[in-house]
Amino acid sequence: MIPAIETERLRLRGWSERDFEPFAAIYADEAQARYIGGPCDREDAWRRLAGVIGHWTLRGFGLWALEEKSSGAYCGWAGLWAPQGWPEPEVGWTLTLAARGRGLATEAALRARAYAYETLGWTTTISLIAMTNQTSIAVAERMGARMERSIVFREVETGIFRHPDKNGNLVFERQFH
Repeated sequence: MIPAIETERLRLRGWSERDFEPFAAIYADEAQARYIGGPCDREDAWRRLAGVIGHWTLRGFGLWALEEKSSGAYCGWAGLWAPQGWPEPEVGWTLTLAARGRGLATEAALRARAYAYETLGWTTTISLIAMTNQTSIAVAERMGARMERSIVFREVETGIFRHPDKNGNLVFERQFH
């Protein structure tokens, strides 16, 4: 069961089959998909969505589908992510083109991070962001995250952006194994 949580403008909810078309559209667009594993066809998008949903079962947390409260429109996803091989659990986000530029990524990611701290008891989290993804770097920085170090992750120069803890303190050390 994926818990539904809310922000002022968004509902972070479990996934449904109606989310597949806009999810697949994001992955079909090379410009949108370049920072989330690259573009793929509909069959691979289906498998990626199944993996997103399965992450909840395997880890007890995951990515939520984002729905705008005012219109019911799907706007992307945000949440908590730590598949096998990830350096640490992270807060991540991806929006549809129509949802960008209104602060929704920051709003959703802040709510997901609060869930990690308040409900799951995490003490820290990161966001893995390609160093060329200036839009997501700006979101992380608006959330109070700061670049801890850079790594080559999946052949991409990637920044590990450390988020402040629930008290607003930044501790630059790995706390998850």
